[in-house]
Amino acid sequence: MRAAKAYLRSPAAVIGTVILLAVLVMGVGADWFYPGDPLGLAGRPLQWPGQNPRFLLGTDSSGRDIAAQIVHGARISLLIGFVATSIAVVIGIAIGSVAGFYGGATDTALMRVTEAFQTLPNFILLLVLVAVFGSTIETVTIAIGIVSWPPVARLTRAEFLSLRTRDFVQACRVQGLSDAHLILREVLPNALPPVIVYASVVMAVAILLESALAFLELSDPNVPSWGNLIGLGRNVLRTEWYVSAIPGVAILLTILGVSLVGQGLNDALNPRLARAR
Repeated sequence: MRAAKAYLRSPAAVIGTVILLAVLVMGVGADWFYPGDPLGLAGRPLQWPGQNPRFLLGTDSSGRDIAAQIVHGARISLLIGFVATSIAVVIGIAIGSVAGFYGGATDTALMRVTEAFQTLPNFILLLVLVAVFGSTIETVTIAIGIVSWPPVARLTRAEFLSLRTRDFVQACRVQGLSDAHLILREVLPNALPPVIVYASVVMAVAILLESALAFLELSDPNVPSWGNLIGLGRNVLRTEWYVSAIPGVAILLTILGVSLVGQGLNDALNPRLARAR
C-alpha cells in the first residue's frame, strides 16, 4: 500500500501510466476503432494528414490508412514488448538466482554462458536468429526475449549474492528448509523489486528492436507493425516524411511511457528512497 501511494505521488509515473493506458486502449479497441484489415487498400496513395476527412493521418505509399495501422500496431507493439520481456525475465531470473544462490563452480559456469551471449551486441545476435529461424512475428518475439535475458540474469545474481548471507536466510537453513524453498519463497521475493524496475527497460528495448528489424524489412510484413510502417516510408522520406514520422512518434511516446513507469516503480520500490521518505 505504501509503495502504491509512493508510485501515485510520482508525476513521472502518473504521466507514464496515462500514456500506456492510452496505447492499451488503442490496442484492445483496435477492431472497434478500425474494423477490417488495416493492411487493406483504403484510398489513393500518399494522401497527407487532413487532406481527406476519411484518413485522419493520411495514407501510405500503398494507399493504406495510416491511422488504422497505428491503432492496430499498438496491439502488436504491446504484445511483443510484454511477451519478449516475460521470456527474458523468466530466463534471467532462473539463471541469475541459481548462480547467485549456489556460487562457486555453478556461478562461474552460468556466468560464462551469460558472457557468451553478450560477446555480440544483442541486435547482431537477433539478426542471426531471425536469419536462421525466420521472421514470423512469433519467431521475432521469442528471439528478442532470448537476446534480452543476460542483464536480467546479472542483476538477479547480484541481488542473490547480497541476500543469501542475510540472517533470515541463515535462520531458514537452520530449520532445514530446502534450497528450492529458500530460493523461491525467501530470497527471490526480496530480489524482485530491482528486476521489476529493469523489466521496463527490457520492454522498451524489445519494442525498439522489433521496429529496427521491421525497418530493415526483416520482421513479419503481414502484421500492422509500427516498424513496418516506418520502413515503408523510407522510400518517400524526402517528400512524404509523415509516413515514417507518425509511427516514429507513436514508438517514441510508448517508449517514454514505459520509461516513466519504470522510473515510478523505482521511486516506489527502491528501499533507499523509501527510507528517505
